Amino acid sequence: MKIVKADPSNLNELTELALKLWPDNEQEHLRAEFEELLDSERDILYLATIEGGFVGFIHMSLRVDYVEGSNSSPVGYVEGIYVEQDYRNRGISKKLVEAGEQWSKSLGCHQIASDTQLDNVISQKFHKKIGFKEAGRIVAFIKDIK
Repeated sequence: MKIVKADPSNLNELTELALKLWPDNEQEHLRAEFEELLDSERDILYLATIEGGFVGFIHMSLRVDYVEGSNSSPVGYVEGIYVEQDYRNRGISKKLVEAGEQWSKSLGCHQIASDTQLDNVISQKFHKKIGFKEAGRIVAFIKDIK
């Protein structure tokens, strides 16, 4: 297993994996968003590859605004992480996060953060398993104004 930085040559595979994590997105829109992120200095995308096939990815960003539970800035942020079902529980996610940690450290971060939905117990267990600690729980609100 290898962790590689995403680039234009594997953008299609990255998009296909991301659609499994975020199925409500349209492929063309997500691909265009990732294409922009490839040139961003505040974002990085890594892919996990096994025997030439892509089996997972992580999107990390650099956040300078307040991040729940952090005591430093900037903070590396796990915007999304996904590993194909057949390859889970093999340490792939942990390796992806480690790559994100190294990237974050290189940009002066002392912490990384992430989030998940309140009802996503599997993701919560995963985060705790690889060393995250819960920083808090929130309920978000939105109101349309006219």
